[in-house]
Parts: sequence; structure tokens; C-alpha cells
Amino acid sequence: MTARIGVVTFPGSLDDRDTRRAIRVAGAEPVALWHKDKDLKQVDAVVLCGGFSYGDYLRAGAIARFSPVMDTVIDQAKAGLPVLGICNGFQILTEAHLLPGGMLGNDHLHFICRDQKLRVENADTAWTTDYEAGQEIHIPLKNMDGRYVADQRTLDELEAEGRVAFRYLGFNPNGSLNDIAGITNAAGNVVGLMPHPEHAVESLIGTGRTDGLPFFTSILKKLVTA
Repeated sequence: MTARIGVVTFPGSLDDRDTRRAIRVAGAEPVALWHKDKDLKQVDAVVLCGGFSYGDYLRAGAIARFSPVMDTVIDQAKAGLPVLGICNGFQILTEAHLLPGGMLGNDHLHFICRDQKLRVENADTAWTTDYEAGQEIHIPLKNMDGRYVADQRTLDELEAEGRVAFRYLGFNPNGSLNDIAGITNAAGNVVGLMPHPEHAVESLIGTGRTDGLPFFTSILKKLVTA
């Protein structure tokens, strides 16, 4: 039976189609989910894609967090549903308190778009098992509000519990504390990151690499073996 992975579209989402394509390339069935619907259509996992939901008014992800679909996503994530938040999706996950900390504007106050080098810190989450801890990868990055912040106690907990999933290498593009590019919840089913793995699944587009594909093959293997 083919795994079904939902991709939520909010007003202002930009990367929903790219994300569905990445899921298809990995061998799963992408399922379009609309922000006003509470029904997740019996999907096996959910991706909150990148973009500028609701124009990033108030704060990036702050309005989308209250979309009807998020009530179900929050409940299901707490029950173990795998959820991946990419860029704006990561911002939404922090606003929904499914992941700790928050996102602020880049420290240089400019939008950034570049090929970003990362180190995989945690290869044991539902979305990262096809990587190896310590592996260095290149993933496209594009954001205006990508600076990850948290109080010192939260940062210490993330580091001590191995919940930093990805870290920026060579250059911190937005001033994120501890060079954090992505984190996971304690259970490992919810992961958020600022770079865009959906733009690095085919050699002819994006970075010219396929370093982002393991996100989607990881969850596929997780669902098949569950």
C-alpha cells in the first residue's frame, strides 16, 4: 500500500507543488490539504510547506497556526503523526508550540536565497533516518525571518537531548542561535528546518544535488516498516 503524505496549502504558500513533487519522486502519494479543512484525509504524515502564509502579518506563521487544519495537525502530531515543517512550516510549528523557540527576522535584515551547507546532527528522527549523523549536505535556503531563537534553558535542553537536527556550516545565514538550522521534538516525529529539501531532490533543478531527497525517503521507509 502506497504511503500518503499530506501537504498543507495556506494563503501565501509558495512551495506546496514542489513539495508534492518531491514526495512523488520519493515514491509516496502526495495529498493536497487545504488550510480551512480539519480533515487530513487519512494521510500517514503531513508536511507544512514553505512560503509566506497570510503574508507573514503579525509574525511569520502566527496567523496560520490558527487555521482549522492546524487543530487536527496539532492533535495528531501529539499522538505520533509525523510532521515536517519547512521554512514557513517551521515557523508555524514554533507558533503552534509543537516545537520550542521561535523565529525572528534575519540579523542582517535582508531576504537571503542561497545554497546552504548543513551538518546532520540527528539521524534518528522520522524524517532523517536516511542520513548519517555528521553527514554534510547542501540544501537551498530562502527566508526573511529565519533566525532561530530560544531562551538559554531551551537551548541547553535541545543540545543535551540531541534535538538539534541540523546545523549551519561555514556560514550562519541569519544569526540563528547555536547555528541551528532545524530541530526535532522529543519523540522525533515532528521536525522543522529553515532550508528547503524539496528543492534538492532532482539533479536537474535546485542545487543540482539530491541531498534533500532523504527527508522523503526516510519518512517513506518509516511508514512502510511501522
